[in-house]
Amino acid sequence: MKDFYIEETSKTPRLRFELDQGVFEISGRSIPENSIEFYQSLMDWLDDYIKSPLDHTVVIIKLEYFNTSSSKCLVEIFRKLEEIQNVGKSASIKWYFDEEDEDMEESGEDFKEIIKLPIEMIMISEED
Repeated sequence: MKDFYIEETSKTPRLRFELDQGVFEISGRSIPENSIEFYQSLMDWLDDYIKSPLDHTVVIIKLEYFNTSSSKCLVEIFRKLEEIQNVGKSASIKWYFDEEDEDMEESGEDFKEIIKLPIEMIMISEED
C-alpha cells in the first residue's frame, strides 16, 4: 500500500494518510459538489488499510467547515476505522476547532456521541 494524498481546493479538503506514521489528516473545507464521489477513493483505500492496519491510527480533523453530505461521509470514514478495533488494533480522533467556532465544536461533540472511537477535542486559540 502507498500513502494516500489529495490536495486541498477551495471546495474540498486535503486528505493525507501517511502509512509509516499511522496518521491521517482531513483539513480545510469540505463542500464538494458530490461528497460521495469525492470521498470514494478514500473509502476504497480505507477498505484495504483496515485489512492490516498499524497498531494505532490517529485521525486528525482540522476542518473549517463541512456540509451535510460531507458529514455523512465523515461518519462512514469513522465507522470504517471502528473496524480496526475488531482486529485488536486501535484508532483515535483528534478534532480541532477554533475557539470561536461553536458549530465545529458541537459537531465534534456530536460525533463523540455516535462514534465508538476516542475523540479528543482540541481548541485552537488565536495565540496558537
